[in-house]
Amino acid sequence: MSARKMSKADFETLANFRYQLRRFLRFSEEVTHENGVRPLQYLLLLQLKGFPGREWATLTELAERLQAKHHGVVALVSRCEAAGWVQRKTSRGDQRSVEVHLTPAGEARVEELARLHRDELQSVKFGFAVPGMTQRGES
Repeated sequence: MSARKMSKADFETLANFRYQLRRFLRFSEEVTHENGVRPLQYLLLLQLKGFPGREWATLTELAERLQAKHHGVVALVSRCEAAGWVQRKTSRGDQRSVEVHLTPAGEARVEELARLHRDELQSVKFGFAVPGMTQRGES
């Protein structure tokens, strides 16, 4: 951590970053609700679709990606499964592990919502600056 005292510009940049982040999160909350999805359900679908290197994830991996407790993710997966967006499968490699896969309905839902989020993110992309850093990431 830098010992350099933060300047007024640093505080303004940080305040603007938090403002833009909150604006984006508020947009996400509203657009997901308008489309019949809860924000955490959208995040689960997004993490499944965007999981690195494969089209599914385990409950443990989803808990990490969502920064949530395992039992909370189990309940979230159950709600998404009841909606027809995900399906649980016993792992081929480890019978004790459960894989969570998107269904075609889940694929369609996350595609639609992700497109809306991407478009909104384009409108705030310049609001995400790090205090004390230049555009190239140098101090």
